[in-house]
Amino acid sequence: MCNRFRQVKTKENLSLIFEARDLIGGEMLEGDRYPSSRTTMRLGFVVRKQEGERVLDALPWGVPASIKTPTGGRKLTWVTNVRNLTSGHWRSALSNPVNRCLVPFTSFAEPKPGMGGDGRPACWWFNLPSSDVAAFAGIWRSYTVDHKGELLTGVAFAFLTCEPNPLVKPLHSKAMPVILQPEDYDTWLDADTDSACSLAQPFPSQLMAVA
Repeated sequence: MCNRFRQVKTKENLSLIFEARDLIGGEMLEGDRYPSSRTTMRLGFVVRKQEGERVLDALPWGVPASIKTPTGGRKLTWVTNVRNLTSGHWRSALSNPVNRCLVPFTSFAEPKPGMGGDGRPACWWFNLPSSDVAAFAGIWRSYTVDHKGELLTGVAFAFLTCEPNPLVKPLHSKAMPVILQPEDYDTWLDADTDSACSLAQPFPSQLMAVA
């Protein structure tokens, strides 16, 4: 599970790189991205389609869900990663191209033993040395969650994960984010469901580095 990534480009950079019209206005989102929580809405850049045009937007990362605890209570959690592409919870968004998006990033983290200097778990940081900026395969959706009688509504995004490649697997054996090749951006944003989901493959190890 990837619950931290870094994005160091300005929205002006991203608008040019992804050929997307800026919808954000004055919002600045440079630096590390963490999931949203009930008390803190943490935004991330996404590139999505609106009336056939690419637009750059800022949405909360993490779709809330109310789940049962082992004791029979309920816990509110934020789903940041999408692995089961046949799940009815995600299928409606995956099957509608308008709900797919690109999530720009410059590096992403997976946890390792110990604590980092920022008080969070220490991390392995993965990047694509030959790419100025890359993109995860993401989806965004509106949500309505009834948690203990309180109705939560809004819009948020998550991104797909898949089997880890040989670089990631020795360090994080469960999964890695789905990273798209630039030539596949249009397929992810526009194609039919099966064609889009076929892109959920491990990114080539030889194009990545870790620190």
